[in-house]
Amino acid sequence: MLPKFLLADNSQEVPESLYIVHTEQPRFIVGFDIEDFWQNQEITWIDEKPENEELIEQLLEEADDFLEKEFENEENIDEEDEE
Repeated sequence: MLPKFLLADNSQEVPESLYIVHTEQPRFIVGFDIEDFWQNQEITWIDEKPENEELIEQLLEEADDFLEKEFENEENIDEEDEE
């Protein structure tokens, strides 16, 4: 079973961007600036784009929450490595 979200990058092509891949229906990839998830956001729909704007907003908020938790986890790992 795939995780609901995956974090990806393409640092050789666009070093200032990250991507979150939503693996469940409706599947999509959201590209954004490393510094701010909500800045210069570009959504590519793999499945048909939902007509429900509230659903889209909810999915993007979930993606943002996922990203924050990933960054927090990375910081915790870095702190443990320093000890």
